[in-house]
Amino acid sequence: MWSGANRAAEEFYAGLLQKFDEEKKGICKGPFIYEADVQVQLISKGQPNPLKNILHENETMFIVEKVPLEKEEPSHVEELPSEETAISDLSTSENVGLLALPVGRARQLIGFYTMAHNPNMTHLKINRPVAALPPLWVRCDGSDPERVSWLGAELLSTSSSVTGVVLYMVTCRVDKNYSVNLEDLKKSHKKRHHLSTLTASGFARYELFKSTALDDIVAASQTTITLDISWSPVDEILQTPPLSSTAALNIKVESGEPRGPLSQLHRELKFLLVLADGLRTGVTEWPESLEAKSAVELVQEFLNELNNLNEFGDSTKKDTEIVKNDAAAVDGSIECLLTVRGDLDFAEQLWCKMSSSVISYQDLVKCFTLVIQSLQHGDIQPWLHSGSRSLLSKLIHQSYHGAMDTVSLSGTVPVQMLLEIGLDKLKKDYICFFIGQELASLNHLEYFISPSVGTQEQVHRVQKLHHILEIVVSCMLFIKPQHELLFSLTQSCIKYYEQNPLDEQHIFQLPVRPTAVKDLYQNEKPQKWRVEINSGQKKVKTVWQLSDSPPVDHLNFHRPGKDDFSELTLNGSLEERISFTNMVTCSQVHFK
Repeated sequence: MWSGANRAAEEFYAGLLQKFDEEKKGICKGPFIYEADVQVQLISKGQPNPLKNILHENETMFIVEKVPLEKEEPSHVEELPSEETAISDLSTSENVGLLALPVGRARQLIGFYTMAHNPNMTHLKINRPVAALPPLWVRCDGSDPERVSWLGAELLSTSSSVTGVVLYMVTCRVDKNYSVNLEDLKKSHKKRHHLSTLTASGFARYELFKSTALDDIVAASQTTITLDISWSPVDEILQTPPLSSTAALNIKVESGEPRGPLSQLHRELKFLLVLADGLRTGVTEWPESLEAKSAVELVQEFLNELNNLNEFGDSTKKDTEIVKNDAAAVDGSIECLLTVRGDLDFAEQLWCKMSSSVISYQDLVKCFTLVIQSLQHGDIQPWLHSGSRSLLSKLIHQSYHGAMDTVSLSGTVPVQMLLEIGLDKLKKDYICFFIGQELASLNHLEYFISPSVGTQEQVHRVQKLHHILEIVVSCMLFIKPQHELLFSLTQSCIKYYEQNPLDEQHIFQLPVRPTAVKDLYQNEKPQKWRVEINSGQKKVKTVWQLSDSPPVDHLNFHRPGKDDFSELTLNGSLEERISFTNMVTCSQVHFK
C-alpha cells in the first residue's frame, strides 16, 4: 500500500512540476491529466480565478478538478445569469458541477502534494531540494456532511527550504437562519492554532447599483457600482462598518443603456462606428432609419429653412440667442448632457438629421449633392464653429467668397465627409460636458480630441471618451457624489484610457471616505459580509462569510420552499435574501 502511495505522490509531483515549468517558459498545453480521472490547470496571477469569492487573493495556483465527461448529447440545462441563480433553482451549470471530486479523493491528492514537499520523505524518487510549487486547490463535490467545497494546501518556506504546509478547508451551504457568534469563532481559532492573541478584520460589499433587463428581449447591461469597506477590529457579526474604515467604489459601466440619459449620444456614436468600419472594410452596414421622412426630405427641408432665414434676417444671431436661452435653462444641471446642445452649427445640425435617417450610400450622395448645390448657388450662408478641419467646413468657408473647389461625390468621399462632421460634433459634446461640469480642462482632454492622428484612431479615442462620460454620468445619477469625488474619478479614467485600449469590463476603483458615502450603506444590507480572524500570520486564518449569491460555482444548492421567497424588488433582488454562508479554516503542518 505504501509503495503505491509513494509512486502516486512521485507521479503527481512530476506532473505538477512539468506544468509549472511549461508555464514559466510560456508553453501552454492546457490541463494535464493525472490517473485518467483528474485534470490539473495552473491559474496565473491576473487570470480568472474560481476562488476569487473566497480567498480574495489573486496569486498563481493549481486548480485540480475531475476530468469532464465527453458530451454525447446536448445538455438541457440552460446557463442562467448570476442574479437569477438564487431565484430559479439555486444551482449553477451542470457541467461545472461535474468537475468536482469526492472529498476522499481530494484529501488523497492534497496528501500526495504534501508528501512530495516533505524533506523527510527521502525515500521518494524526487530531486532534492524539492522545488516549491504554487498552492494547490481541489474542487470538492460537497457530498460530505460538512459540505466541503474546496480543499487547499499552501507551502510554508524559507529562502532555502520548505518548512511546512498550511491545509485549508472551505465549506459552503444555504443557510437562511444562520447562527454564528464572533466570540465562538475566536475561541475556535485560538484552540485550533494554540494562540493567545488574535485580530478580527471586517469586510463588507454593498451593491449601490446594478442594471436589470428592460424586458424579455433586451438583456440587462453589465453596469454595476459597488462599495467595498474594510475595517478592524470587528465587534460583532454583521457589524455596520464604522466611519473610520477604508472604503473604495468599484465601477463597471457598459455603454448604451437604452433607458439611460446618454442613449441618444450613444446611438450617434454607434453610427459613427458604422461609418468608420465602412471606410476600413469597404462594407457599410447601414442601420434602419429612425425618422418618418427620408434623409433627402429632411435635408431639403433643413436647407429651405436656412434659405428662408437668410431672406428675413441674420440666422447667426438667432442661433446665438437660442444658445444663451438654452444654456441658461440647463446651467448647473445634468440636463446639459441629456439634451441636444443649443449651439449646434450647420454641420452639426446636418449630422443630427443624416445620422438618424441615412440608410444607404445613395442617400448620402443625394444629401451632400443638395448641400453643395445650395452653397454654390448662394442659397445659404451657414455659420460654423471655429477649428473644424472637415472637408464640408472647407467648402462652406470657400462659399463665403463665391469660389468653391469641385468635389466628386464618389468612392469613399461621402462617407468620409459625414464621418468628419460626426467626429467634430461628438468631440464638442464631450468637451461641453467635461469642461462645463469642471471635471476636466482642454489640456486633460487633448489626447482624446486631437485631430493630429488618423481618422480611425480619432474614432477609437472618441469611443473611449464616451465610455468615460458613461461612467461619470452613472455615478452622478445613482450615487450623487460630491464634485471632488467626481473630479477624481474623471481624472482616473482619463489616465487609464490614455494608456489602455477600450475595455468596458474594466472595473475602475476609487478610494472614498466612508463619511462621504455613509448615506449609501449605513441602512442597507450588504451583498457580502466577511470577518477574517488571524494572529499576525497571513496564512493562518479563520474566515466566515455571508453573501446573497453562491461563493462557489460548482455546487448545486437545493431550492428552498416557496414560502422562503419574499416579493421581488424592481431590481430583481429579494427583500428577504437567501443567505449563503461559507467558512474557511486551516491547520499548519510543520516538517521536522
